[in-house]
Amino acid sequence: MSSATDRRLAALAARIAGRLVLDVARGGPVGSRGVGHLVSSAADRFEGDLDIDRSLDALVNAEAAGVGVDMVEVRVRHWTRPMTALALVVDRSGSMSGQRLATAAVAAAACSFRVPDDWSALVFADRILVLKSQQDAKAAPQVVNSLLRLRGRGTTDLAGALRAAAEQLARSRAKRRIVILLSDCRATTGADPVGVARRLDELAVLAPADDADDAREFAAGVGARFAAIDGPSAIPAAVTRVLG
Repeated sequence: MSSATDRRLAALAARIAGRLVLDVARGGPVGSRGVGHLVSSAADRFEGDLDIDRSLDALVNAEAAGVGVDMVEVRVRHWTRPMTALALVVDRSGSMSGQRLATAAVAAAACSFRVPDDWSALVFADRILVLKSQQDAKAAPQVVNSLLRLRGRGTTDLAGALRAAAEQLARSRAKRRIVILLSDCRATTGADPVGVARRLDELAVLAPADDADDAREFAAGVGARFAAIDGPSAIPAAVTRVLG
C-alpha cells in the first residue's frame, strides 16, 4: 500500500507501518549511557581543560626549543562515559519486500531505541547508500520510512558495505563499536569481504531463517556472532543479545 498510486493512501499506509515498526522495536532495554568519569586524553583528539601535570614537560620543552607545542603531547581532562556505537548494514540486493523489508525497518528502530546518540544506517547492493550517518540527528521514524520505501535491486558488494560501516564507526568516540549486518552474505561483486569483516571491532550477522546457511558459514569464518531471524518480531531480542 505504501507504493499505491493514490498518494493519500500511500502516505497513510506509510504512517501506520512506521508506527507498527516503532512499537515492535521497543521491546527490550534502552542502552545504558554509563556513569561518567574524568579521564586525561590527547588534546588533538579531545576537548577539555588543560591537564597541567601531564602536559608540563611538553610545554616546557617546546618553550625551550622555541617551537610550537605538539598537541599530541598535550593532555586535557574531560568527562567520558562507557558508550556503544552501532552501524546497521542492510542488504537490499535481490528481493527486498514484505517480511524482509519490515525486518530491516524494525532493526533500524531497535538500534535507535537502544543507542539513541551514536548509530548509523546503511543499505547496499552494488552501491552503498547512507540513510543516516553516525552523528546525524535524524530521527528513527525518518530512517524507518526510508527503509519501507526501498525495493530490492542489484548485485551484492558485501566488502564495500562493511568498509563503509567501518568508516561511519570511525567517527565515533565510543569504546565499543558494533556492525550489525542484515544479509544472506552471498557477495556477488566487489572485493573479498572476509578480510574486511575480520578487521571490524565487532560484527553481528542477522540472516533470514529460511536462507541462513551462507550467512552462518560467513559469520563462523570471520568470528562474528550470528542469529537466524524469523521475521520482524525477532529483531529486538537479537539486538539485545548483540549488545550483551
